[in-house]
Amino acid sequence: MPDQPVDNQPASVLARWAAGPRFSALPGRPDGLAPPKLSFEFFPPKTEALEAQLWSCIRRLEPLAPRFVSVTYGAGGTTRERTHATVARIARETTLTPAAHLTCVGASRAEVDAVARAYWEAGVRHIVALRGDPPAGASRYEPHSEGYAFAADLVAGLRAIAPFEISVAAYPETHPAALSPDADLDNLRRKIDAGATRAITQYFFETDAYLRFLDRCVAAGITVPIVPGILPVTNFAQVVKFSAMCGASVPPWLARLFEGLDDDPETRRMVAAVAAAEQVRLLQASGIDEFHFYTLNRPDLTYAIAHILGVRPGVAAAVTTEAA
Repeated sequence: MPDQPVDNQPASVLARWAAGPRFSALPGRPDGLAPPKLSFEFFPPKTEALEAQLWSCIRRLEPLAPRFVSVTYGAGGTTRERTHATVARIARETTLTPAAHLTCVGASRAEVDAVARAYWEAGVRHIVALRGDPPAGASRYEPHSEGYAFAADLVAGLRAIAPFEISVAAYPETHPAALSPDADLDNLRRKIDAGATRAITQYFFETDAYLRFLDRCVAAGITVPIVPGILPVTNFAQVVKFSAMCGASVPPWLARLFEGLDDDPETRRMVAAVAAAEQVRLLQASGIDEFHFYTLNRPDLTYAIAHILGVRPGVAAAVTTEAA
């Protein structure tokens, strides 16, 4: 029986595979190198059920001994009392170091100063100073006639009240209201010159956007840490909506990862963990050793990513003690 023609397709596939580009694994954290420093953001609860969820999140993440945890301030200052109550309780009932968000919106200087003094008296030494979003229904930000106009003014005012540690916001992809990327960077520089000790970035999904922004900050003479803000994606549709308002880009590859998963929350969580883990490992491989997580009061993804970064409850506690 004559030989049958051989299908060359498998060979051609194998040849294509063999000729493809080769990528080595991302480098792991070297033995003996301390795990990265972490911080977490929470938002104040609106209901008893959400308060229980928040405190479950806090207790889950507390053993990781973050540098600090921040509590947000609603648009237009709408959560002022809830923010203060949450921050005060964290200071009173946990081992965590709380940082309170404070904004310029909807309050006079005297009112903002009074809130800052109340935080200092409650033992809060860290403020995240922000301009703040316009109140609901307002199309643009308008400074209060007797208030701090912008975040740089707020930072200077806080410095005059007490020696707070002050974090401010930074925007790797430019604040949506900025006239230009250079104008936005100038604004960041003004906040730092006014006394800010750290900047925390808006979340981003393209690692190169953050690394290019670091290059621009260094070229502008900025020396304080520019800590990457990391958002594990729990609801892709909500992320797309919010990103359109805050100026963060959502790359097509991320959309493809979550395509078809609207009604599959379990798979969505696994995909979210993989995407965020890859992002932080790329940053870690680039030398970044501090991360700020936007938890959305949901601890599991953040805890898992912290584990991938090398943070362990016992290790975190030991590092914190040594740093003290």
